[in-house]
Amino acid sequence: MEFIHAVFEYGFLQKALLTSIMVGIISGVIGSFIVLRGMALMGDAISHAVLPGVAISYMLGVNFFYGAVITGILAALGIGFVNSNSNIKNDSSIGIVFTAFFALGIVLITSLTSSTDLYHILFGNVLAVRSSDMWLTLIIGIIILACVYLFYKELLISSFDPTMSATYGLPNQFIHYFLMTLLTLVTVASLQTVGVILVVAMLITPASTAYLLTNRLSTMIFLAMGFGVIAAIVGLYLSFIHNLSSGGSIVLVSAALFVIVFIISPKHGVLFKKLASNRKRNEVRMNNG
Repeated sequence: MEFIHAVFEYGFLQKALLTSIMVGIISGVIGSFIVLRGMALMGDAISHAVLPGVAISYMLGVNFFYGAVITGILAALGIGFVNSNSNIKNDSSIGIVFTAFFALGIVLITSLTSSTDLYHILFGNVLAVRSSDMWLTLIIGIIILACVYLFYKELLISSFDPTMSATYGLPNQFIHYFLMTLLTLVTVASLQTVGVILVVAMLITPASTAYLLTNRLSTMIFLAMGFGVIAAIVGLYLSFIHNLSSGGSIVLVSAALFVIVFIISPKHGVLFKKLASNRKRNEVRMNNG
């Protein structure tokens, strides 16, 4: 009750709640495609690669959105270029490019006289979100949801069967970079909520939780959105009540949801698999007896 009362009374908490909910929604949506495509490492790369862009934006006194988006897209293009023009495997090219970008970001951060705001970018502090950040997150969220709605079929086909997608004449390479752009936008929108370090958890964990419950992409997306929203709200509540890190709290709640589903999922849960295994064992014993 204290938290609900505080939400109605304090404007900063209202902004934090709206921002967290939107981040939970868009992370679940884009995360579903990232999980299906087996691109968790790419998600990690993009989330870290935006750091130098954020630092440069602070140096120039402009909104971090611009620098983060530019460096995120440059990292995605760089990974694709290295992968296409050498014998280096995809995971190696991702590791080379994203660590270089992340290291550059660290060097730039250490050159700044004050790193308080950048610390929040690294680890998140949704309780300190400004009105401009909230509106930026909402606008990015609307853009991402609109893009996924408009190009859902193309994303669906290219995610499940790239060969069939190419047969239909769909530009797989363009779709890949389009998805990377959306991933970069999600990362930027999540900076104040969970920070650069933990954003990949919000992309992967809710979507992976949903993946354990369904085989349909549309259902998976809505479930991932739901898990993302629950994690955001409960994590924000714990952060406010117990004065904890907002990003850490949200990610831990998301991880707890995954563990619960991992155990009790009807199709893939450890508990149901164990029960099914015991049932089969008993049937074999009865038949042999």
